[in-house]
Amino acid sequence: MSHWAEVNENNIVLRVTVGDNNDPNGDEGYQWLIDNLGGIWIKTSYNANIRKNFAGVDYTYDPVRDAFIPPKPDGVGWILNEETCLWENPITDEEVEAALEEVIE
Repeated sequence: MSHWAEVNENNIVLRVTVGDNNDPNGDEGYQWLIDNLGGIWIKTSYNANIRKNFAGVDYTYDPVRDAFIPPKPDGVGWILNEETCLWENPITDEEVEAALEEVIE
């Protein structure tokens, strides 16, 4: 089973679907998607280490990084980890605990 993400003209994922690894064309269902659904389809995978992350609706496909990047979380300061293409909170657990202690006191 293969998985494909449809992206719009801005490389935002619209949907993710399953292709057929036993497809007679040998393209894991890619041509079927094009012929029947149209659009732009990019392969994604749960198991293979391709495109950094499994695509999800509203993810962005970055063709330079060849990666699916999740939406940036709300709030300020989130930093994109270039290696994993996941958003990281720059505030450490220790800083959160210290701030909570101040609130409780």
